[in-house]
Amino acid sequence: MTAIEQTEAARPRGTRLPRRARRNQLLGAAQEVFVAQGYHSAAMDDIAERAGVSKPVLYQHFPGKLELYLALLDQHCEALLQAVRTALASTTDNKLRVAATMDAYFAYVEDEGGAFRLVFESDLTNEPAVRERVDRVSLQCAEAISDVIAEDTGLSKDESMLLAVGLGGVSQVVARYWLSSESAIPRDKAVALLTSLAWRGIAGFPLHPAEGQLSAEGH
Repeated sequence: MTAIEQTEAARPRGTRLPRRARRNQLLGAAQEVFVAQGYHSAAMDDIAERAGVSKPVLYQHFPGKLELYLALLDQHCEALLQAVRTALASTTDNKLRVAATMDAYFAYVEDEGGAFRLVFESDLTNEPAVRERVDRVSLQCAEAISDVIAEDTGLSKDESMLLAVGLGGVSQVVARYWLSSESAIPRDKAVALLTSLAWRGIAGFPLHPAEGQLSAEGH
């Protein structure tokens, strides 16, 4: 269930919810407001109204707007990291692995809640706590990709990490462009095109130990 669905399911006024359900409800409402208005324009009054609660109830769970934003950011950074890890673990076929990882970024960006905007397009990146979280999830995703590259090739840790940063960066930038441009290209076709581009490069590196090429699994 997405944060938006959690909000809709828990929104009726006057309903006393368990603490965890209330927290999820508030996070869902906050996501709607932050995505629509940005951090600086959003007000706690707006979030409380969207959630159908009083502002004191909101402050019982989150002491301020920044803490609420960071809790939401933590949730969606973790979702992205888990999506990438799941994609990498979904197959041992390296070409399919690249495709699955690319698709994880596209799916994350395409989610109707727009949570990716909090991670990749935040208007609060000058806040150290936000910048640290955004940088950390990008690094963690790259490390997950790098581990697979290093395991399957003879490349060093530093070389594998450089390629992983490139693959992750290309995936999220292209996925965001694809969404913002309202491209007529279907998601599966867009992923296939980007996978073809990435695979032509990564498949050239030898397997470890040198027993052919990565493409041996992908063709």
